[in-house]
Amino acid sequence: MLAALQALQPEFSFLVDVVDIDEDPTLVAVYDELVPVLVGVRNGAPPRQLCHYFLNENEVREFLS
Repeated sequence: MLAALQALQPEFSFLVDVVDIDEDPTLVAVYDELVPVLVGVRNGAPPRQLCHYFLNENEVREFLS
């Protein structure tokens, strides 16, 4: 998923923060079975789960637009 996401970086400006959820019990409780998961955060809005397991390019493009 990370490589597919990074392929979109030339087109969109965004940062990627890779987080090991095993370090945070709260994240484990929310995302345990969904890893890898992509969560987007923009302009102080609540985090939004965009996809899990595989990159949903349409969902990510909509979020970044």
